[in-house]
Amino acid sequence: MNKKSLSERDICTKFITLSSVAAGWNVDMQVREEVGFTDGRIYVRGKLHARRAQKRAD
Repeated sequence: MNKKSLSERDICTKFITLSSVAAGWNVDMQVREEVGFTDGRIYVRGKLHARRAQKRAD
C-alpha cells in the first residue's frame, strides 16, 4: 500500500486509530476526531456582519 496515495482521513483510520486501540485506548471514550474549538471570527463592516468558518482540530 502506497501511503502517499492515501488521504489524511484514510491514514488516521488505518494506522493511527489501530495503534491507539493496540496501546489499550478506548476509542469511544478517549478519542475525539475533527473537533471544532471556536465559533469563527466575527467581521463587522458598518451595519453588516459575518462569521467566518470555525477552526477545527484533527
